[in-house]
Amino acid sequence: MIEEPKPADYRVGIGTDIHRIVEDKRLMLGGVYIPYPAGLLGHSDGDVALHALIDALLGAAGMGDIGTLFPDTDPQWKNADSKEFLYAVKELLKQKEWEVVNVDLTIHTEAPKLGPVKGQIRRCVAGLLEIDFANTNVKAKTNEGLGEIGAGEAMAATAITLLRKKPKRTL
Repeated sequence: MIEEPKPADYRVGIGTDIHRIVEDKRLMLGGVYIPYPAGLLGHSDGDVALHALIDALLGAAGMGDIGTLFPDTDPQWKNADSKEFLYAVKELLKQKEWEVVNVDLTIHTEAPKLGPVKGQIRRCVAGLLEIDFANTNVKAKTNEGLGEIGAGEAMAATAITLLRKKPKRTL
């Protein structure tokens, strides 16, 4: 028999991130390489989508934030693949008996247009988290020419996720 979860066994988290766009760097979004002549400035690969997702997961679990676990002052994380951060967070969630129910991810950028790669990002995120594709959503928004994002100087991402305590099996 499986014990029914209680409302406190569910947690929602939100995460945000923003990075400056720079020339001569690979653009990684949601764990996917996007062919584009510029990338995102960051101590790691600058993947704003995965960084926002990691903060949402950590926030939902009450486990701090990405900067605490992977500080930009630590040379170990210089040019790191953000997927490695997500794998580490996934392991922490597993240890605390949390499982990801769903993810909703919004990427804010004027360019490149992400319509053609949203499905690829969605598949990558679902695969990294080992959750059903139907429980993962990716949206792309422009800033209509407003602010640093609208001027093409930065990209940002916002993520929301729902976690649930793994059901305990009883005899």
